[in-house]
Amino acid sequence: MTPLISANQLEEIINSGENVLLCDCRFDLVDPLMGRKSYEESHIPGAIYVDLDKDLSGAKNGTNGRHPLPSPEAWAKTKARLGISPNTLVVAYDKQGSVYASRLWWMLKATGHANVRVLDGGLDAWNGPMGSIPRAPTPCNQPIAPMPYAGLVLVDEVVANLETKKNKIIDARGEDRFRGQNETLDPVGGHIPGAMNRFFKNNLNATAFKTPEQLFKEFSESLGTTKPSEVIHQCGSGVTACHNLLAMELAGFKGSRLYAGSWSEWCADPKRPVEL
Repeated sequence: MTPLISANQLEEIINSGENVLLCDCRFDLVDPLMGRKSYEESHIPGAIYVDLDKDLSGAKNGTNGRHPLPSPEAWAKTKARLGISPNTLVVAYDKQGSVYASRLWWMLKATGHANVRVLDGGLDAWNGPMGSIPRAPTPCNQPIAPMPYAGLVLVDEVVANLETKKNKIIDARGEDRFRGQNETLDPVGGHIPGAMNRFFKNNLNATAFKTPEQLFKEFSESLGTTKPSEVIHQCGSGVTACHNLLAMELAGFKGSRLYAGSWSEWCADPKRPVEL
C-alpha cells in the first residue's frame, strides 16, 4: 500500500462513510502553539488535532534530543486516547510539506499500525469543505498493546558506525544547517561525521511528493549499492528524517531506519565528534 493518499481519494472515502480518522498534524518548531491555533480556526471536518510536542514526543531530559520518542507504553496509551484502534484507517496531514504527518505515519507504522496514509500535498491540496468546530478524540474501548518501534536506531549504533561505516547516514536538514551555518535550533552547529545531506524539501514538487519514479532515480543515484536496511535517517530532532524515510518507501526502497534522537541528541554530548 502506498504511504500517500490523494485529496480526491480522501474525499471519496469520507463521502462513502468509511471509518477514517483524520489527524491534523500542523506544527511550527519556532511557535509550538501555531498548529493547534490553525486547527481551531479551520480544518478538514471531523479531524482531531495531534500535537508534535504533546502526542508524538516523550519527556526531554536535556540529552535525548528536542523531540524524543515516547516510550512504547506511553505511545500505546496515546494511540488509545486518540482513538487509533488497530483497524482504524488513519490519514495524517499538515500544511508544512507533510513533515509532521510523516512523523505520525512513521510512529504508527513502526509500532505495527499498517493502515495509515499521508495526505499528499496536505491542506494545500484539499479542495473539500473546511470546518471550525474542534473534535475531541474518541478513545478506544480497549487498551492498545505496546509494541517496540521497528526500525529505530539508538545513538550507540550511530557512534559505532563512525568506525564500521556499515550504514549510510542521511541528514534531512537544510544544507546550511548541515554545514553548521545559521544554526538557530540547536546549541552546536554541524553534522554527524560521514553523513550525507538530502534536504527533505528535495522530495517535493511544491507541496506534493515527487513521483515514485523520480524519487527512485534520485535515491538510486545517491545510495549507489547501499541497501535500504543500511540507511539510517536523521535530522535535527527526528521529525523531517521521517519525510526522507517516507520518500524512500514511496520510491520502493523499503526498510531504511530512523535515528530519532538525531542531531539534537548527538550534539548534547561534547565527546561525540562534529563535522562541518
